[in-house]
Amino acid sequence: MCLVPMTDNISLPGADWTAMTASYDDRALLLGETLVVADLHVGRGTGGNLELPVGSGSDMVQRFQSLVERHDPAEVIIAGDLLHSFRTVPRSVESTVAGLKSACQAVGARLLVTPGNHDTMLDSVWDGPTETTYRVGETVVCHGHEAPDVDAERYVVGHDHPTISIEGQRQPCYLVGSGQYRGSDVVMLPSFNRLNAGVEVNEMRASDFQSPLVTDADRLEPVVWDESGRETLSFPPLGEFRRML
Repeated sequence: MCLVPMTDNISLPGADWTAMTASYDDRALLLGETLVVADLHVGRGTGGNLELPVGSGSDMVQRFQSLVERHDPAEVIIAGDLLHSFRTVPRSVESTVAGLKSACQAVGARLLVTPGNHDTMLDSVWDGPTETTYRVGETVVCHGHEAPDVDAERYVVGHDHPTISIEGQRQPCYLVGSGQYRGSDVVMLPSFNRLNAGVEVNEMRASDFQSPLVTDADRLEPVVWDESGRETLSFPPLGEFRRML
């Protein structure tokens, strides 16, 4: 299958999207002056045998810092599952969260969390602002594990950790779908944590997704961020994509 590069500035579904610049970068989504990342799962891998677990600790802070330095956002939204463990918070988690805070402070960005289902211990490491849903213009950001009770033109979520297999290689991907939830559009972000293997969406149906915001998987369009070329690669909707394999 041939990959089709796109430009960094993208056009996502919704009538008012042209009023806001949107771009992808390293599993994040930039909406005007708002940077959104999801599913950091800070603390995952700290109990294993890896001395420097990829995707955790300093690696995550460095990638996060690079993002905010490149884009200089006014605010950064963590769309749920900042933490990984439901019961304990390893000591290293505190330093990682402090590093995320420091990166935002260095560029004058406000950092906010929309808690996810893993964030049962959030209060132990986070004293900053939290919102169940956070509105950016006509876009609402939330984790996506529960159906939001606010209306929006589109919803930006995480939760399912989407990946896609292309020519034998599995890549984290964004999923962009029109009319997914109450007639509104949904953009699902991949997990920012590189330790998360993610869920392969190639053959998934709507009922296979954990997020209730996905109602028609065939209409979800995968988008892959190619770090080596620093460009986005877009694909047909999953319904058509499956027929091409």
